[in-house]
Amino acid sequence: MFLIIGYVIILASSLGTYAIHGSLLALWVPTEYAAIVGLTIGGFMASNDIRVIKATVGAVPGILKGSKFSRAYYIDVLALLFEILAKVRKEGLMSIEGDIENPEASPIFSKYPEIAGDHHVMEFMTDYLRMMVGGNLNTVEIESLMDVELEAHHHEAAEPGHVVQKVADATPAFGIVVAVMGVVNVMGSVGQPPAVLGKMIGGALVGTFLGILISYGFIAPVACLLEQKAHEGSTVYKCIKMVLLASMSGYAPQVAIEFGRKTLDSHTRPSFIELEEELKARKGK
Repeated sequence: MFLIIGYVIILASSLGTYAIHGSLLALWVPTEYAAIVGLTIGGFMASNDIRVIKATVGAVPGILKGSKFSRAYYIDVLALLFEILAKVRKEGLMSIEGDIENPEASPIFSKYPEIAGDHHVMEFMTDYLRMMVGGNLNTVEIESLMDVELEAHHHEAAEPGHVVQKVADATPAFGIVVAVMGVVNVMGSVGQPPAVLGKMIGGALVGTFLGILISYGFIAPVACLLEQKAHEGSTVYKCIKMVLLASMSGYAPQVAIEFGRKTLDSHTRPSFIELEEELKARKGK
């Protein structure tokens, strides 16, 4: 929503103010628009493989959606982990084997469809729970393994944002290329009247204008939003990591989820009392 509002403000500030003292028709040079768009798309395709292209194209629509990583979402994550760890403490590690091997049929995971529907989160959670069930674990080694996996996940999640930012960085140069081509055309028409030459020079400069406007006004904001989405998506893994590590270290479920709560950003972190009351309410159902 704010992306669209930002685009409207950018267009109003640039084209709107220009229209006060100039003609918008002077900025309409279709061949330069086509050249810049073509160069930008071509540069994007030439510098990335098909996997990155698909990931980037697939990630862009997500910036128009609201974030699912709300305070309520993290309460669900912590409540889910609490239920699992409480079951382990009460009935032993083997009691959750059925839950982690077949999460779709698990009475615990079925209470949290939004989390259970996220393949990556479920895979991360169940993989390490499976390792806990499998035998004695060295907490230091498990933490190191988690860090490596999270680094790989963050790199993959952040890739679309980095790719789009590189496209934004290149677009002003493509605008200069188009402007230079226009100037070359002007130099071949030096015998024309001044009015004609002035129009041709103005049309050539539109290339530079478009390159800079499209880059910083339209593509760069998309790159920033993609990077923010990647950061939001990484936090849930850090939360799960800290809860499971605390449990492996021998802390009670109530304390273990407090480790996870502390990793959350201030705007999504439930308070200690809020989380405690929510767990009590769910336990009573």
